[in-house]
Amino acid sequence: MNTVENLQSQSLRSHEKKNKVYCFDLDHTLCHLERGEDGRWKYFEAIPCQSRIDVVNKLWEEGHTIIIETARGCRRKINHYEETFNQLRSWGLKFHMLRTGIKFGADYYIDDKAINSNDFFNDDLKL
Repeated sequence: MNTVENLQSQSLRSHEKKNKVYCFDLDHTLCHLERGEDGRWKYFEAIPCQSRIDVVNKLWEEGHTIIIETARGCRRKINHYEETFNQLRSWGLKFHMLRTGIKFGADYYIDDKAINSNDFFNDDLKL
């Protein structure tokens, strides 16, 4: 079992010890999105990755704290919180907190820029 498999296995069993805080990036980690002809991201046309959402929901059901972070709207100083919250709920994603703008300290940070999301979710999705 490689290091990433050890981390995932350990984290999925961690409810036996102490609940953890998991912080997931949204775009290109839990969903796929593309840019429009104007070069802007089409956030609200993003396609959820259901297999990854299922993993997050399982962690939530085990009692872990789930935080979703996104930088949506940060560069243009647009508040996309309400639309993003509703989008995540429509996908059936279970979470405790949605944050935009700054990163949060967590026991594990699963992001396209930290632990590679493909490694954590043990898949090879091209998001």
